[in-house]
Amino acid sequence: MLQIFLAHANEDQAAVTGLYHRLKESGYQPWLDKVDLLPGQNWRAEIPRAIKESQVFMACLSQQSVAKQGYVQREFRMALNAYADKPPGSIYLIPVRLDDCKIPELRQEEYGINMRDIQWVDLFAEDGYERLLKTLAHGFPDSHQQAAAAPMPELITEKLGGEVELEMVRIPSGRFWMGSPESELERLDREGPQHKVDVPSFYLGKYPVTQRQWLAVSLLDDVDIALKPDPSSFKGADRPVEQVSWYEAVEFCQRLSRHTGRDYRLPSEAEWEYACRAGTTTPFYYGSTLSSDLANYDANHVYSNEVKGTYRKQTTDVGSFPVNDFGLHDMHGNVWEWCHDCWHRNYKGAPIDGSAWINKWNIAKRIIRGGSWAFYPRFCRSAYRRYSLFYVANFTVGFRVSCSAPKT
Repeated sequence: MLQIFLAHANEDQAAVTGLYHRLKESGYQPWLDKVDLLPGQNWRAEIPRAIKESQVFMACLSQQSVAKQGYVQREFRMALNAYADKPPGSIYLIPVRLDDCKIPELRQEEYGINMRDIQWVDLFAEDGYERLLKTLAHGFPDSHQQAAAAPMPELITEKLGGEVELEMVRIPSGRFWMGSPESELERLDREGPQHKVDVPSFYLGKYPVTQRQWLAVSLLDDVDIALKPDPSSFKGADRPVEQVSWYEAVEFCQRLSRHTGRDYRLPSEAEWEYACRAGTTTPFYYGSTLSSDLANYDANHVYSNEVKGTYRKQTTDVGSFPVNDFGLHDMHGNVWEWCHDCWHRNYKGAPIDGSAWINKWNIAKRIIRGGSWAFYPRFCRSAYRRYSLFYVANFTVGFRVSCSAPKT
C-alpha cells in the first residue's frame, strides 16, 4: 500500500487531518504525526523514520504556513535528506495548497532536483481532491491498483422493506485500553481507571439509524411497544433519528431481529468505544483535536488549540464526515448514541470481555456516547461517557445497532 507522509504546520492541523482520512478512504496509507505517533514515542526519531518509509512526501501549504519563515524549505530539505539513500527517481514530492496561498520560490540549485517538474495541487479547488488522486496515479502508475486492492470493511446489508437498507460493518476482534489517561485534556474521573478490554468481533451500524430506516422498521409488527413513524425534530430521511428513548431503541432492535433472523441489540459501552477509537489512543479518532470540518458539534467552543468553526445547530445527514479506520461514520457528534449498559460512576469492577455492564439496581440510567450537534467538543471525545434515563427521548440522542459476528 502506498505510504504518504503528510507534512504540515500546526495551524493547518484540522484541514490536514481531514485529508488524512480521505486518503485512508481511497485506499492509501497516509502518515500524520498527530494521529500515528503513539504515547511515549519520540517524535524526533519517529518522523524521519516515517518519511523514509514513505513513497510520497506531501507538503501541505496554506497562507499561515507559507508565511512562517523557512517552513516550506525546511520540510522539503527533511524529505530529501531522508530519501538520500533511495534510488534516483524514487523521490516523489507533492506540494498541496490548502488555500489560495502564494507558492514560495524553490531553487533547483538548492535542492538538486527540478522543482518545475513538481506538480502543485490546489486542494481547495472544486475538483482538488480528484486532481490529487490523478497526481498520485501519474507518479505511481500502479497506485490505483494498489488502492483498489486495499482491504475494504466487511459489510452485511439488511433489507428493511422497499429500497431501504441497513449497512453493518464487521469490527475485528482486539484488545484496547478503555477510558482516558489522566493526562488527557478535560478528562473526568468517570473515564477511569483505564483498563484493558478484549472485544470479540461484532457488527456495528455504519451510520446512526436514519429516519428512513426508523420509518421502515416502525411498519413491522410490534414486539413490546408501538413506535411512532416520525419522532424526529430535525426532518430528513438520511438524518439520524432522534427523540427516541432507550426503550424505543430496544424495540427497534427486537423488531429487526425478528425480521432478519439475526440477534440485533444496542452495543455495549466497551464495544462502542473500541469501535469509535478504531485503534487510536488520541482523544478523537481524528487525532488530538476536532474541527467542524470533521464532525457536527457546537463549534462555538474549542478543544485544545483548535479554532472556532461552524455551529450548525441541528443534525446533518449521516456520512457527511470522514470515516474512522473501521469504516464507521459519525462516531463523534451529530447525535448521542444509546448503549445497552447501565450507568456506573467509574470503571472499577467493569467487565473486561467487551460485554455490557448491567446493574439491576440502576436499570433506569443508561449510557450514551459520542456527543452531539448541540454539545461542546470535549463531550465528543472517544472516552467521554454520561447517562440518560431510559424513558427520556431527546432531540440530541439517537442510536446505532450491533449484532454478534459468527465465530470462525
